[in-house]
Amino acid sequence: MEMKLKKYSIIEKTKIEKESVKVLDECILLQLRKSQDYQNPNSNIKQAMHYRRGVDTIHDMIHQKLLRAQSLLEAEGDPKFESLEDTYKDMINYCSFAVSYMRGKMDGQND
Repeated sequence: MEMKLKKYSIIEKTKIEKESVKVLDECILLQLRKSQDYQNPNSNIKQAMHYRRGVDTIHDMIHQKLLRAQSLLEAEGDPKFESLEDTYKDMINYCSFAVSYMRGKMDGQND
């Protein structure tokens, strides 16, 4: 059962034209869409369960994405599945997970 997401957009509400803010807006939508797969309502798995060592695990994920970006930058040709832009957006979202975890506000963290 797929939850319908209304496009969250601070851009539409504020008429901001700064590209970096538009990227953050895209990351919000991406995070919400991916969370439907990783934390769907039919599963007992909570977000914090993906990060057994807390922020250290999230840091490992950010590092993995950084290595992926370096690999893409060094490669010739276009990637087949995940673009450099996708990789950077994932890094942004993992950074938001780290802050959420540090604040003690990640879903399932205090269960």
